[in-house]
Amino acid sequence: MNVADSEVVAAILSDAGYEQAEKINEADLILLNTCSIRENAEQRIWNRLNALGHLKKENSGTVIGLIGCMAERLKEKILDTDKHVDLVVGPDAYRQLPLLIAEAEAGLRAVNVLLSQEETYADISPVRMDGNGVKSFVSIMRGCNNMCAYCIVPYVRGAERSRDPESILNEVNELWNMGYREVTLLGQNVNSYNWASNGTVIRFPELLEQVAMVNPLLRVRFATSHPKDISDDLLIAIASHNNICKHIHLPVQSGSNRILKLMNREYTRESYMERIGAIRRILPGCSVSTDIISGFCTETDEDHRASLSLMEWAEFDFAYMFRYSERPGTSAAKQYKDNVPEDIKAARLNEIISLQNMLSAKSKKNDLGKVFEVLIEGFSKRSTDFLSGRTSQNKVVVFPKENKKKGEYVQVLIEQCTSATLIGRNI
Repeated sequence: MNVADSEVVAAILSDAGYEQAEKINEADLILLNTCSIRENAEQRIWNRLNALGHLKKENSGTVIGLIGCMAERLKEKILDTDKHVDLVVGPDAYRQLPLLIAEAEAGLRAVNVLLSQEETYADISPVRMDGNGVKSFVSIMRGCNNMCAYCIVPYVRGAERSRDPESILNEVNELWNMGYREVTLLGQNVNSYNWASNGTVIRFPELLEQVAMVNPLLRVRFATSHPKDISDDLLIAIASHNNICKHIHLPVQSGSNRILKLMNREYTRESYMERIGAIRRILPGCSVSTDIISGFCTETDEDHRASLSLMEWAEFDFAYMFRYSERPGTSAAKQYKDNVPEDIKAARLNEIISLQNMLSAKSKKNDLGKVFEVLIEGFSKRSTDFLSGRTSQNKVVVFPKENKKKGEYVQVLIEQCTSATLIGRNI
C-alpha cells in the first residue's frame, strides 16, 4: 500500500514541477513514507532520520518530510522530537504537498494530518516507480472499518471508502497499454469493497471480474482478505477466470478462539477452517498464505498450541509471522496488559517460524513434477543466465533464460526446489 501511495505522491509532485533525483544527496526534497503497524517499522524510520542529518548540514535548504501512517499517528510530536523533519503529512493530505513544501521552505511548521471520509485519489494517475515494468499495484479503497484490537490502521487511515470502479478500470487499462502484465488490487480489506451509485451496487466479486476481463493475458491478484468476509461468490468469481490468480492471503492471527475474541477478529477458529474448506472445494490447487501473531495479551501455552495445530491443519503455503507489538492508541493498548514476556514471545515465534518452514518446504515438494504457467519478472537474483517469475499460486520459479524475456508467459516443469523457490525448465 505504501508503494501505491508513493506513486500517487510522485504524480502529485511531478505535476507541481518536481523531478525525481537519481541520488539522495542531489535531492532538494526527501520524503519518508511510513508505516505504523509495528514498533520496529517506526524505529527504522527514526534511525533513517538520524542518518539523514548530515544532508541538512551539507545543504540547509534540503526539506525532509515524514508522510503516511507514522505522520498521522504522531502528528506535531514529530516536529518537536526530530529537528531534521520539516513537514508532516498524513495519508489523506497528499494533494496539499506542494503548498506544505512551500511553507516548510519558508521556515514554517508544515503539518496536515486531517483524515478524509471521501479521499481516494481516484483521479490521479500514479507515477510507476518500481522499475519492474511487469507488475503493479492499484488501490481500490482506503481505510478500514474492522476495529481489530491490536491494529492502528483505522486510526491512521480512517474509515473505509471505495473508489469509483470506472477509475479503477481506466487505471488497469492504462497499465495494460503500458506493457504491465499483472496488477494487484489493494485494500486493507478488499472483500469490503462496495461502490453504490444511482441505484447500482458493485461489490468486490463483480469488480474483480471486470478487472479480469480487461484482457485475458493480464494476471489479477488482490490483497488482503478478511476471513469474516470472504464469500463463496468471490471464490466462484476467481474460479471463473483463468487470469485471476489462484492465491488467497487470509490472515488468521491466532488459532485460539479466546485470543481471536480478545483481538476482536469477528470469526472463530471453526469458521476460519470452514472458509479454508470452501477455498479447497471451489478452488482446488489454490495456495493460501496467512499472518500470525505470537504473544498477544494474555496468550497462554494452550493458546499458542492452538495456533500451531491450526497451521498444521491448514498447511499454509507461506506466512508472515510477528511478535505482538503494542501500538499506542489501539483498544488492546487501552484495555489489556501486554503481559507476555518478550523471551516467551520470541520462543513461540521461533516455533511458529520453524513449523511454517516445514509447511513451506512440503508445499514446494508437492509441486515437483508439475507444470506451471510462469509470468517472467526478470533475471534470477543469482545469475543472469536464469530468469525468475511466479506461478498463479504466487510461488517463485527460477529457470534457464534461453530465448525468453521479461513479461512473457512460459510453461515450466518443476524439477527441484528449495524451501523458498521452485526450480525447473521451460518446456
